[in-house]
Amino acid sequence: MERLEQQLNLIIELDKLKSVLRRTRVKSVEGRLENSAEHSWHVALMAILMQEHANEPVEISKVMKMLLLHDIVEIDAGDTFVYDTAASAQQEEKERIAAERLFGLLPNDQGDELKAIWLEFEQAQSAEAKYAKALDRIIPMLLNYHNDGQSWQEHGVTKHQALTINRKIEDGSTILWHKAKQLIEEASEKGWLKS
Repeated sequence: MERLEQQLNLIIELDKLKSVLRRTRVKSVEGRLENSAEHSWHVALMAILMQEHANEPVEISKVMKMLLLHDIVEIDAGDTFVYDTAASAQQEEKERIAAERLFGLLPNDQGDELKAIWLEFEQAQSAEAKYAKALDRIIPMLLNYHNDGQSWQEHGVTKHQALTINRKIEDGSTILWHKAKQLIEEASEKGWLKS
């Protein structure tokens, strides 16, 4: 029963991810910001649909676990705008502390296993992690593009920043990186990204 209670405690704690707002707006409801739980669900589904575009064969169940787990640390650490390099530098330590607390709510064996998957995603060395990172980077770009560059415009993001920050997409999928570059070029031409 103690094991079950630990697992249920984390389940209830994870509900807080629904209140962590991101800078990107959802496409389906004008003006509403996406939350981190929605992002995790959306990108995990994308992993299934885009698997054929991964640079290397991947274990899709592991990729999905990574994507469902990757942002739970934002419950404590908050979301950091990917283009805010100063905040991103501090975010790593905040997320590490959050991971210790959140995965520590679980029974040791389960907490250790899930923390290892989270760390693998963060380190981005395995084929699964590279693919997961690529998807995590391209999905906000897709939403931005289909919302007329909303968060890019609101935060004064440049074409150079978009290319530099999102270059990691290529590590997981050259096909998706090609598409990302196309979106960035078109967004720049439309004036959604600064020159």
